Amino acid sequence: MRLQRAAVPVILVLAALTGSCRAAGPKPPTTVPSPATPGAATPIMGRSQLTAAHLARWFRLRQPRPAGAYAATVPVDALAALFIEEGAAEGVAGDVAFVQSIVETGWFRFGGRVAGWMNNFAGIGATDANPAPATFPDARIGVRAQIQHLRAYADPRATACAKPPLAHPCADPRFDLVRPKGLAPRWNDLGNGKWASSPSYASSILTLYSEALGFR
Repeated sequence: MRLQRAAVPVILVLAALTGSCRAAGPKPPTTVPSPATPGAATPIMGRSQLTAAHLARWFRLRQPRPAGAYAATVPVDALAALFIEEGAAEGVAGDVAFVQSIVETGWFRFGGRVAGWMNNFAGIGATDANPAPATFPDARIGVRAQIQHLRAYADPRATACAKPPLAHPCADPRFDLVRPKGLAPRWNDLGNGKWASSPSYASSILTLYSEALGFR
């Protein structure tokens, strides 16, 4: 009986040592979502916190992987770089805009009325009343249109889709429909009829963005 009672602590000690050895080994990247802080203001206008390389790495390594095939007209590395560049030109947070495009396109799998060849990463013009979403000649112009549209929502100084006040010539075909300019200065303001009808539109963007930030 004494031998049986003494064996129990030995087994527990061995298990603890085994567990600690496993914990000391390398850990795979984690992509457990970190929810956006409720009510935290996240301005649309501002600098990107993430680089294009970071966005592309998060996009490739996160789990679970979305179904379907990637269908954008340029590789994800190039696309992320376009968002950072175009966002910086207009003073818009391009890294969050990249995440917005993920929400809009289903991880660049597209579907429905908006196809990958359209270079429309934000569903511009894809409304219930409009059977023909906007089409852009290449990925850069599609990203530029999205960034300009975001600036129209966030910046009251963006009074016209022209250069100036914009950094580039007008690419957004729906810029003038945003009235008044600057009506939604934060990502938190989107949804409920502003850019999208879904009341959870902003939180879907900000939760994914928080995940990308935590993936560094």
